[in-house]
Amino acid sequence: MCVTYSKIADPNEDNIIKQEVERQAWSNKVEFFLSCVGYAVGLGNVWRFPYKCYRNGGGAFLIPYILMLVLVGLPCFFLELAFGQFASLGPFTIWRASPLFKGVGFASIALSVLVSIYYNVIIAYSLFYMLVTFVSFDGDVPWATCNNPWNTQFCITESIRITDDMNETQKLNITLGRMNTTCVDNILDMGGMNFTDLSYNFTQTNLSTCSYVGRYKLPSDEYFSRYVLRLHEATDFGDVGGISLKLALTLLLAWIFVFFALKNGVKSSGKIIYFTALFPYVVLVILLIRGLTLEGYMEGIKFYVIPKWEKLATPQVWVDAASQIFYSLGPAFGSLLTMASYNQFKNNCYRDAILFAVINCATSVFAGFVIFAVLGFMAHVTNQEVGDVATGGPGLVFIAYPEGIARMPYPPIWAFLFFFMLLSLGMSSQFAMVEAIISALADEFPSTLRRNKAKLCAAVCLVLFLCGLPLVTNGGIWVLTLMDDYSGSYSLLFVCMIELIAIAWVYGHNRFLEDLYMMLGFKVNYYWVAMWKFVAPVIIVLILIASGIQFSPSGYGDFVFPTWVQGVGWGLVSIPIVLLLGTMLIQLIRYGGFRNASRPQKDWGPALPENRTGRYADYLEVVYESKKEDIQKNGVIEMDKNEPNIVEQMKKRRESAQYNKGYEMDEKPVAEQNGHTVQSEDDKL
Repeated sequence: MCVTYSKIADPNEDNIIKQEVERQAWSNKVEFFLSCVGYAVGLGNVWRFPYKCYRNGGGAFLIPYILMLVLVGLPCFFLELAFGQFASLGPFTIWRASPLFKGVGFASIALSVLVSIYYNVIIAYSLFYMLVTFVSFDGDVPWATCNNPWNTQFCITESIRITDDMNETQKLNITLGRMNTTCVDNILDMGGMNFTDLSYNFTQTNLSTCSYVGRYKLPSDEYFSRYVLRLHEATDFGDVGGISLKLALTLLLAWIFVFFALKNGVKSSGKIIYFTALFPYVVLVILLIRGLTLEGYMEGIKFYVIPKWEKLATPQVWVDAASQIFYSLGPAFGSLLTMASYNQFKNNCYRDAILFAVINCATSVFAGFVIFAVLGFMAHVTNQEVGDVATGGPGLVFIAYPEGIARMPYPPIWAFLFFFMLLSLGMSSQFAMVEAIISALADEFPSTLRRNKAKLCAAVCLVLFLCGLPLVTNGGIWVLTLMDDYSGSYSLLFVCMIELIAIAWVYGHNRFLEDLYMMLGFKVNYYWVAMWKFVAPVIIVLILIASGIQFSPSGYGDFVFPTWVQGVGWGLVSIPIVLLLGTMLIQLIRYGGFRNASRPQKDWGPALPENRTGRYADYLEVVYESKKEDIQKNGVIEMDKNEPNIVEQMKKRRESAQYNKGYEMDEKPVAEQNGHTVQSEDDKL
């Protein structure tokens, strides 16, 4: 809150009236709990975890997954929640704790900006599919058949698998049916052969270049790529084609949803989150029940859960487990810190962190059963192996799963529920990331931006919408894939590692433990210290090294992006890192060295005066004296958000009215007065 005091003519007046722009808070603990659950449980739980689980050993993958949760995921999650709740500040201003690391806040918000841009495009895809299925309730979903204007000759509704019990003629006929007959004729003419000379083994060995097998597409694949995206109209990154009007409009609608959810801050988003966080669980249960009634579901479940213990000897499995748990819980985006900053000071965030982590991981495992039950059914009806239809990312939620739904009775109903679930999952995470951006700006400039929260929200949503337009061009999926592969990868890990070092090593683990004791009322054990100081940073470094060694260029399908595009991707990686290191250099110069730049500022500590006990109590005296002197000298002074409460508290403490005689609150808005703002050194950056 910003408060302005001004001197009045009557020296006998002893009246202080406050005009406040308050920092909001959650209406109750449930809103915070559901917001964190909604943030952590996102699209990655549905489209990334099940695929990584089956690819990395099925049920055996849960062992490294749980270990990485305990060693790196949960410690980082709890650290951000506790740090944000203690100071009740946003990602920028919270680094009063150690001004040297204010760049961590800038880097976190840069990550949220980059991810929010493409994440809402995925939400727009889900919204488009949901609207299409809604208008299809009286018939079938449009991706169920191959007789649509967007389909090609290579669209097939099922694949006939060659099995060992077939005779030679059956195998040969199936194989030739998948080949270009002109190509086959040319090769036979060159060899002086005719069709009667062919055998199954000969066609497999010598006529493979004539095969159409690699070009066949399911109806859902062609619907997504040729109708929704119109990807065939883009040539390469140099010509991604025009903007898709239908996707641009659904993207605009998605951003309008975000605006109305956040325009009043947590007062509005806290109410919406009751639906967006809980509804996906209702749909997951419904879809699981439906999936367990389908033929072939058990093959899909077996494929998902049967352990392949030999996979645990592969380093990639452990890297995938660490990266999945890290990206799923979402530290270093500034969102956890922001949501926790709206908590009551004494809230038990220790308990909350453990509950959130368990719920997140359990949801990932549960979603895997939902997905693979339907994939088992799809493999059964298309006569394929489960491994041939299983995939991850957009290919799972917009091609494989919709294809399975299209083969169920009453597919529009199940498709509507599925895409509505995706919309809810995505929106919950999107709310948290965008709120972190808005909160960071509002806390940095409280006197102007916090009082105009709706306008700030509208400006942020508009800018992010405009930045997302290149992603809804014909080749926009390429841009989206590039951003997904690079923007939230290496830089996210690096920022989180620096955050751990800043709090556990520079700010000091002992000091942080004392802060936690002041806030929670009990001491946390040294497991957390060991994770924060040693284990988690080491694991993050190992993930970075392993990711670098196993690096493969970004691409979509068979299209590997050109070298210059990969360079753009590395540019996205560098943005948060440059902000972090650049700000660190500036702070070293401004504060005259590492010691001064890393030391907590005098105004660091709990936001409310009643919570400033122990070593933070001295700040009450400092603020009281400085404000009293400034008011007497200058006539008008604008105070930081909690300083009026401090003045009131010190006034009562000293029981000395003489210091406050002759001063009252000017009723004009702060922006209309000619006072000056008292800023900390760190706030001036």
